[in-house]
Amino acid sequence: MKITRLLTVFAGLALAAGAAHALLRDVYPDPVRAKSDLAHALKVATATHKRILLDFGGNWCGDCHVLDYYLHNAQNQPILDANFVVVDVNVGHYDANLDLAKEYGIPLEKGVPALAVLTEKGKLLYSQKNGQFERMGSLQPSAITEFLLQWKPIRPGCSAVMVTC
Repeated sequence: MKITRLLTVFAGLALAAGAAHALLRDVYPDPVRAKSDLAHALKVATATHKRILLDFGGNWCGDCHVLDYYLHNAQNQPILDANFVVVDVNVGHYDANLDLAKEYGIPLEKGVPALAVLTEKGKLLYSQKNGQFERMGSLQPSAITEFLLQWKPIRPGCSAVMVTC
């Protein structure tokens, strides 16, 4: 009986460690890649008729890791894949890619993560103005689902609530 409890505790710790490791991986590439990653995303978005999701943040930011985890969970990944090209923009410690944040209306003084949505041609449709996702740890994954559904492109013959249309 004691061995079973001990094994259960170890299994729980291993599972928690695995989840923590997934949250601690580097989400945001080297800051110098942002402009080339965006240029590539524009080409892909144009060819696939998807929108571009700019995710401004830093690898030091716990809420940025939670956002990334929620974006790629089982519920949101299909919506993301069908409708968006994601560009993770590393803002360093608020000392990198400030020009991109300004260009796309992201007030970094409100915190990160911060999102902007662009058309397939690169026109700004939406940018966070009030740090809506700055406290991701207190939000549910459904907040991201709602956001993705709200900003996904509407294609002829599809309804706004269809996930992969």
